[in-house]
Amino acid sequence: MGRFFGTDGIRGVPWKHPFTEDFISRIAYCAASVLTRHRSPEDGAPVIFIGMDTRASAQQIRKYLCKGFRAVIGKAGRPKVVNIGIIPTPAISYIVQKEHADFGVVISASHNPPEFNGIKFFGPDGRKLNDDLENEIETMLLSEESANFKRAFPQMAKKDFSQEYVDFLLSTVPVDFNLKGVRLVVDCANGAAVKIAPRVFEKLGAEVVFLGNKPDGKNINVRCGALHTDRIAEVTPVVKAFCGISLDGDADRCLFCDEKGNKMDGDDVIAAVAPFLKARGRLTNDGVSVTYMSNLGLIKFLESKGIKTEQVPVGDKNVTDALERLDYKIGGETSGHTVFREFFPTGDGLLTALQTLVVARSCGETFSAIRGGWKRYPQFLKSVKVKDKPAFSGIKGFNELISRMEKEAEGRVFIRYSGTEPLLRLLVEGRETLKVNAAGEEILKYFAENTDAVI
Repeated sequence: MGRFFGTDGIRGVPWKHPFTEDFISRIAYCAASVLTRHRSPEDGAPVIFIGMDTRASAQQIRKYLCKGFRAVIGKAGRPKVVNIGIIPTPAISYIVQKEHADFGVVISASHNPPEFNGIKFFGPDGRKLNDDLENEIETMLLSEESANFKRAFPQMAKKDFSQEYVDFLLSTVPVDFNLKGVRLVVDCANGAAVKIAPRVFEKLGAEVVFLGNKPDGKNINVRCGALHTDRIAEVTPVVKAFCGISLDGDADRCLFCDEKGNKMDGDDVIAAVAPFLKARGRLTNDGVSVTYMSNLGLIKFLESKGIKTEQVPVGDKNVTDALERLDYKIGGETSGHTVFREFFPTGDGLLTALQTLVVARSCGETFSAIRGGWKRYPQFLKSVKVKDKPAFSGIKGFNELISRMEKEAEGRVFIRYSGTEPLLRLLVEGRETLKVNAAGEEILKYFAENTDAVI
């Protein structure tokens, strides 16, 4: 991670340092300068697509971004900025590739509360920017050039690509697949999927009970969506639905519950889909990519099915990098970011929902049939708010404590700072719940007593 870029773009509270009008227009100017630098006059003016979620601050941020983008005057002229409106984050990835644009940007803070917002960049290949490009943009941002450029008038074209995106999603399921007679509960988190999701599921013939589908600019992710799956877990059995589907604010992640309201996370998705793909010869190199947060029980279950796992740091960008490097077709995070590389280079909540429903409908009459019987290891998983992020190596005795706790828990400890929020995240995993919980509490207590970082 850089100074401004986290694990998933740039995030902050709009109009507070560093997420100010000046910063937003400068990061736009720098990004456009770096990402269009090799364009020749014969190629025509650069093209940039902008989408956003439903946050109240998004329109103003879009205006400031456009001021920065349009300030770049290359040999081919000023960039053409196309406003796509409210649309899921992965739709920008798809449209950038389809339209051969120079890059795309999404104004969203994903699953974060409504007072936050963020900026995510996608390259012409539809993938999030790599570390080298992010570092180059940050270096330019801190230079004198970015401090002195002349902001341009925020001129934007407008185009609706939503139907193209819906058509793409529907093209990924078998021709004879449908959801006629199937009742679903779908929570759109009052976010970017509120208009797209109904068109996708209803086109397949599903009967849908929608939750979180009345955005007002201030209620995105508020007691709804992928961080609040209690909603689908409560409603699904009451309305006798096949399953519940919960998206996050920008619809790049997806979590489920079965017909009884039992919650299912990203590990459950991988456990269901990977063996399904392997049995049909679609799991290249018999491997998947997951993060260090994935349950140890999942790793052992996949091994028993002859499926290799590559574990990487948290972030769907890291998952995608491993998929490309090892030529695997599926990977994901426990949090619900699942990448189906067979179709797409980044996490997509609606695509995940469709592909998982294909598996479920092939497995039997109930959604719970996809669970596969894998045994989840006990976990202690907790996030703690912090005011700063001291290096763990600088906390006396901390690394030694971690090693000792891993032995006592008979498992593993994974601790990190969030790349998008002021949080310390701790995962302890082992065979026995009591040992795992004791280790987790001791680690957090030691951190609090030996630093002044905890709020």
